[in-house]
Formats: sequence, C-alpha cells, structure tokens
Amino acid sequence: MARQRAVLLVAFFLLTAATVYADSTTMRWSTVHITTADGVRHSFRVEVPQTATDRRRGLMFRRHLPDGEGMLFLFEPPRPVSMWMKNTFIPLTMLFVAPDGRVVRVVDSTEPLSEESIHSGQPVSAVLELAGGTASRLSLRSGDQLNLEP
Repeated sequence: MARQRAVLLVAFFLLTAATVYADSTTMRWSTVHITTADGVRHSFRVEVPQTATDRRRGLMFRRHLPDGEGMLFLFEPPRPVSMWMKNTFIPLTMLFVAPDGRVVRVVDSTEPLSEESIHSGQPVSAVLELAGGTASRLSLRSGDQLNLEP
C-alpha cells in the first residue's frame, strides 16, 4: 500500500512538472508592421510570450536571432517598463511602443549579458525586440508606427 502511494505521488509530481513545463514554453507567433515617417513599411515575424515564465525568459540563452524575426512583449495596462540583458547572448534593438502604436524610444544595440536596466521613459503597451542594429539598418526611429496583425 505504501509503495502504491509512493508511485502515485511520483506520477502526480511528474505530470504536474510536465504541465508546468509545457505552459512555460507557450509562444504565439504573429506579425508586426512598422511604418517609418517616410512611409516605408517593414514587417517582422514575432514571438509573443503568453505566460509569465516566457516573459521573464524572453530571448535569454539564444545564440542567434534571424533578421526579420523578434519578440513582442505586451503590457496591459500600459506602464513604464524596464528590460535587461541578463543571460542574453546577442545584442538587441528594443523599440518601446506607446498605447497608440507610436514608437517612443529606440535602443539600437544593447550590450549582451548586461544587468543594467533599459527604461521605457514613459508608459508603454509593448516592447519589440529585434536583432541588434536593426533600427540603424532600417532607419527606425521614435515616431514610427507599429501595427500588430490580429
């Protein structure tokens, strides 16, 4: 009887751990479009974290981020946010986005592995992370407009 309980307890913990792990790796893919002040439109395929665990992990531990891909963090309600590069091995471009979709701050090439906070400077509803240098390469600036496909 004690052995059966132990087996059931172990099975319960394994199933619970598997469920938590599965939940922690849930990502939704979407497309965002950024229209620059001169009317040029750029599209990016982005991962949108769905769980708190995925949001905390972000792009940590990745060794490569292809051009044209990124990660979009959504904040509801909008608020001042700060990001960091702990355990992030690649430089990133960060675009901080106001609730109306307007880019309000651009940080073009973050320092990998840095624990320094990168602040939005004002309430935002999203942060788009792209491969480092993307803003310079595509002339992305504050005032550009971001639209997320449904």
